[in-house]
Amino acid sequence: MTNPSIMINSTSHVPWHTCLVGALVFFSLSTFSFGAEPSEYILTNGMKVLLVEVPKAPVATVQVWYKVGSRNEVMGRAGLSHMLEHMMFKGTTKYPKGAFSRIVRKNGGIDNAFTGQDFTAYFENVAANRVPLALELEADRMQGLTLDNTEFQTEREVVKEERRLRSEDDPQGALVEALFAQAYMSHPYHWPVIGWFADLDAMTLEDLQRHYDTFYSPNNATLVVVGDIKADALLHTIKRLFEPIPRGPSPKQSLPAEPEQRGERRFLLKREAQVPFVMMGFRVPNYSSDDSYALDVLESILSRGKSSRLYQSLVYEQKNSLSVGAEYSLIQADPGLFYFYSLVNPSAKVEIRGGCLAA
Repeated sequence: MTNPSIMINSTSHVPWHTCLVGALVFFSLSTFSFGAEPSEYILTNGMKVLLVEVPKAPVATVQVWYKVGSRNEVMGRAGLSHMLEHMMFKGTTKYPKGAFSRIVRKNGGIDNAFTGQDFTAYFENVAANRVPLALELEADRMQGLTLDNTEFQTEREVVKEERRLRSEDDPQGALVEALFAQAYMSHPYHWPVIGWFADLDAMTLEDLQRHYDTFYSPNNATLVVVGDIKADALLHTIKRLFEPIPRGPSPKQSLPAEPEQRGERRFLLKREAQVPFVMMGFRVPNYSSDDSYALDVLESILSRGKSSRLYQSLVYEQKNSLSVGAEYSLIQADPGLFYFYSLVNPSAKVEIRGGCLAA
């Protein structure tokens, strides 16, 4: 593959992180990493169900994945999917504000959610005999979410503070955001999952309701249950709880054509920080390509742990970096980026030579 690259550098002293990385790690550990074969079903309303029996311990994870993320937003409303994720914890008629998480924790479980470019997912980790309870809670908010304007106004400020912490006050987070904004001119990957301040301020309760009505339906969702379960028996419970939920619209999106990148793009992002941070990204295919698995293996070889090639070379041997890494998402809906980053040693010089990082 020969693809144009985007090289950017900044200065920073804060370790880079994103919520999506943690989400992908959670997904890989909690579902199919056990080697058990999933049982797959399609309910009459179109919802996909994946059940994996892993009787190693009397616990299970219940996850509902909706095919909606920042990719399904429009310019001027960036961050809508993430904001709706927050509002999904604000209650229904049956389970008012705070009841969802309180019930889960009262029964010894934990719950949370995460939003990415292509999906929004909700999960509960519970004792195996509490799986029906988690399923009931998820089925209830799939159709009965209550959107209150007062709660929305409060939660919008929470999300704005989240943005300040992750991007505005984090030079490396700001650099990742700038990378995607430079790499994608027309495609929705251009904007950050959390959105921009102007878009968050412009967002309305009607926007959230429309997003919920469009994308939060059983035929746009996948239910995953992994753990100490019996698939055949649990399927009856799932059908009882979820099949009464009516099928929703089939969301359709016409994405703008991304213009061809002709040559390298470089930029410098200046922020108050102590040391430079360099990043270099390349356009790569998504999971639909045969190359995707090779790229996934490559990312592991290059950047996973202190024995990785990049860490051994740049940190241990050349001693020009304090930390290094690479990121590639195998499960993106559209072709994405494979990017490398280095937190450069303050005593090293930063320069780009022939498409490679030299510090």
